[in-house]
Amino acid sequence: MKISQLEGKRVALWGWGREGRAAYAVLRARLPALPLTLFCPAAEVDAARAEAGTALDVRGEPSAEQLAGFDVVIKSPGISPYLPVAQAALAQGTQFIGGTALWFAEHAAADGTVGNTICVTGTKGKSTTTSLLAHLLRAAGHRTGLVGNIGLPLLEVLDPRPAPAYWAVELSSYQTGEVARSGAHPQVAVVLNIFPEHLDWHGSEQRYIQDKLALVTEGAPRIAVLNAADPQLAALSLPGSQVIWFNQPRGWHMRGDIVHRGEQPVFDSSDTPLPGRHNRGNLCAVLAAIEALGLDAVALALAPAVQSFRPLPNRLQRIGAREGVVYVNDSISTTPHASLAALDCFAGQRIALLVGGHDRGLDWSDFVQHMAHDQPPLEIVTMGANGPRINALLQPLADAGRFGLHAAQDLAEAMNLARAALGAAGGVLLLSPGAPSYGVYRDYVARGRHFAELAGFDPDLISAIPGIGL
Repeated sequence: MKISQLEGKRVALWGWGREGRAAYAVLRARLPALPLTLFCPAAEVDAARAEAGTALDVRGEPSAEQLAGFDVVIKSPGISPYLPVAQAALAQGTQFIGGTALWFAEHAAADGTVGNTICVTGTKGKSTTTSLLAHLLRAAGHRTGLVGNIGLPLLEVLDPRPAPAYWAVELSSYQTGEVARSGAHPQVAVVLNIFPEHLDWHGSEQRYIQDKLALVTEGAPRIAVLNAADPQLAALSLPGSQVIWFNQPRGWHMRGDIVHRGEQPVFDSSDTPLPGRHNRGNLCAVLAAIEALGLDAVALALAPAVQSFRPLPNRLQRIGAREGVVYVNDSISTTPHASLAALDCFAGQRIALLVGGHDRGLDWSDFVQHMAHDQPPLEIVTMGANGPRINALLQPLADAGRFGLHAAQDLAEAMNLARAALGAAGGVLLLSPGAPSYGVYRDYVARGRHFAELAGFDPDLISAIPGIGL
């Protein structure tokens, strides 16, 4: 649906975060006479009214009947379309879309393709992958937009002048289905991996996978770049797209630390600034996507640009060392699999691991199995709402002497317990919670900032995302 097609319809906004504000600004600019209603939490109503003025009818959280009174509801990504009120309104004919769908519809050519747009998704690694993609394209002299879930809503860059040569778009599982619903098709879509996540938003693991894969199964990109090492992706059949595989011997893949293109060794990635082997592996996804655009990926891989890439904050971020303790901020980690990947990055070192946060019902049994059979950290400190559940699962292994185990009420106590466990010998104090921050922090960024502050570092110096925007 294009923005012009909203004219004459009953339209509401649902959510007044950055995405909601971006949608409001665009609608006011394009359709200034269109009546608009905003639904938002009661605590935000007064602030929204003060910000928007009389041009916006601001109300609290909607009922199903209120939503059903509109033809189209433009919702923010964090609001699940599977909520009962949304499902009831949908059954009565209300259409729910987001800013992602509007942006793609506006940029689609006559055949539905959004040219020179590379969408990146995956349960973990998508932000670093999208940033590295934009970094290498810019290094090759191409004006590139780094936008989307990484922190810049698409509707904030609806019609830039001059337009970029390429768009590097990060999409969360909240947004991937929006591309399909827009009726548009990305030129290239990259899917890195699939692990269970955001089950509270999607409602089930099956629906999460379905929504995540909608980018390629329903979005029908011209070219799909997929991870052959992921069983969910390896089983896909995409007759409407050309498929390029990475992490398999015929394409871009890793052999040890050496990046290969087929049988050709290209370069040693061991001294790149990419944090973690999984992120160096995702470099293969970036190079495959660049090649899908018709560019010389080998030349870009060999360019000094790879070495000048700046890792993103809150993602295996070494924020500094004090008294023999290296503090690593992996606050973006919201699944047990992400915590395992973080541990792998520091294998062989003395590690005190902080895990736990908002409990959305994810299964930690695989994490526990790894702690039983792989080299575990020296100490594990659990915290947050799901801390007691994780602690109970780990207790038999701790009793057997596999590692030390403590329970903390909050992050400050967890860090004190971890420092005490590392002792004078020092080591790595790793925040990789494997759980969201909801209920205690606004988001994972706020949690990472608090971690830095508690460690004695300036949170402002560790929070900026390099390269975001055009």
